[in-house]
Amino acid sequence: MNDWNQRRLEAGRAELAERIAQAQPNEGQLEVRPGLYLNRISSPHHAVHGVLEPSCCVVAEGSKEVILGDESFVYDAAHYLIATMGVPAFARIVHATPEQPYLSMRFLLDPAVVTAVILESGIIHQKGETVSDAKAVDVSALSVDMLDAALRLVRSAESAEEYRVMGPLIQRELIYRLLTGAQAARLNQLARFGGQDHRMVRAVKLLSDHYVEPLRVEAVAEQLGMSVSGFHAHFKAATNMSPVQFQKKLRLQEAQRLMLSEDFDAGQAAYRVGYEDQSHFSRDYKRQYGEPPARDIARLREMAASGMAV
Repeated sequence: MNDWNQRRLEAGRAELAERIAQAQPNEGQLEVRPGLYLNRISSPHHAVHGVLEPSCCVVAEGSKEVILGDESFVYDAAHYLIATMGVPAFARIVHATPEQPYLSMRFLLDPAVVTAVILESGIIHQKGETVSDAKAVDVSALSVDMLDAALRLVRSAESAEEYRVMGPLIQRELIYRLLTGAQAARLNQLARFGGQDHRMVRAVKLLSDHYVEPLRVEAVAEQLGMSVSGFHAHFKAATNMSPVQFQKKLRLQEAQRLMLSEDFDAGQAAYRVGYEDQSHFSRDYKRQYGEPPARDIARLREMAASGMAV
């Protein structure tokens, strides 16, 4: 990278950090305009569980890690993260201080808009990587042009009228930048997976809607018109998890929420999310969160009481 582009990157990051800090003076995430979120976290924290939405995140300051299955993705002010399917994952802030908090912007990716940009641009996908090979999450180096577009999107959000007119145009530009960079395959994946008739999207929805029920992989594969081995391979390629692992993560995430937010005990939470054996639930919970249920919930409540992000 030449000196001119390096100076543009540094200036762009500094302005993006300043605008995010001004627009989001409080801890946490704020949807400043429809589909545009600004984040501010002032300290590192333990990994928390959530479901990623199809979106793209650009960091102005600090760094974050997302863990999908057994793979880790770290991104910072030099990298962006893209997610193209709603999948359960862990996320944690790696670097942040009160003086230099983690600051980021995230915009949702609408499959219909992505499809329109693909058709207008004529860009299909990068050679060497098929759409079906693309995982649902990835991290890539942030280009000057993409940072510039992200900054202009945040600027436009300061005016509701300007965002209403300019926001959709800038988001289309950002999608184009993704298509012309390393993420063409994933954008094509989103365009294909975005339709509810696509088998992997149907599979994710089926498992998400019925995670409390016993999982019969053969029945799901038959419903999708696939062989069991084919379903398993395609599902893992997209989500980096087997169907059983996917269901387990959804169950444990909901159980943690029930205990933390609705004062369920471990037995009640285990039963509510589909476990018949509480000892089995406790083993799975400790394997995922590192502590038995009661100890983990006490830790999270202590963190919340002390003002740390959970």
